[in-house]
Amino acid sequence: MGLFLASMLLPRAAVPSGEGVIALPAPSRDGDVAVERALALRRSLRDFAPGRLPVSAVSQLLWAAQGVTDPTGLRTAPSAGALHPLEVRLVAGAVSGVPPGVYRYDPRQHRLVLTSEGDRRDAIVEASLGQDWMAKAPAILVITGVYERSARKYGTRAARYVHMEAGHAAQNVYLQAAAMGLGTTMVGAFRDADLARSLGLPTGTRPLGLLPVGKKP
Repeated sequence: MGLFLASMLLPRAAVPSGEGVIALPAPSRDGDVAVERALALRRSLRDFAPGRLPVSAVSQLLWAAQGVTDPTGLRTAPSAGALHPLEVRLVAGAVSGVPPGVYRYDPRQHRLVLTSEGDRRDAIVEASLGQDWMAKAPAILVITGVYERSARKYGTRAARYVHMEAGHAAQNVYLQAAAMGLGTTMVGAFRDADLARSLGLPTGTRPLGLLPVGKKP
């Protein structure tokens, strides 16, 4: 097991920093798996080993999706006009140090903000046309978009850019998971309104993709 993989999968505690807020462990920015190796390892995975996912691994995946990498607020995934219409939510089912619930990832503070309590994986499966393999993932990352942030500048082309950005973020998660010995699959088959309701999404925030993630069996 490489040093990077080992460090990510060792238990490290999340830190409660206020009611409904959890500070995440700092992400690693210097792994021992080359990008080329991660590209070669990347495969879609729909079967997960039992057990909990360390919060350190969740922290790294969230940072890979939308983490801040520059004092000006620029992130790991490119964004048209640096408008950042994407938001990432964590559906925690079996994550060490994180009670089951739906959390919004706050990239500027690298923390989780609770939006809905309780394990929502079964509700997500129902909204996703009964894809029951997803319920076995200890965590599900949800990529959502606020189109208005981009539409103010790009008008009718905003949706195209938002969808491109969702792909950028998802590929980052794929490669980060591969580098950590984890697996995921991007899921786009779901009833939008049902999924938004099960996640408690606010008006104007739309679900774009699901990334169930876990250890390889």
